[in-house]
Amino acid sequence: MSMCMIVTEAIPPRLRGRLAIWLLEVRAGVYVGDVSKRVREMLWEQVSAWLKMVML
Repeated sequence: MSMCMIVTEAIPPRLRGRLAIWLLEVRAGVYVGDVSKRVREMLWEQVSAWLKMVML
């Protein structure tokens, strides 16, 4: 397990919900948690996929 921190701004509710399942939202848009490598990589894939859609 390792500490994971993701800071977001203006993300869709679906992505917020996905992050909130695995991480604790300590402030608006700031998610932290102690997760496994598998979960960390899964979350990063979802955040990256959303970014690719936004950047098109």
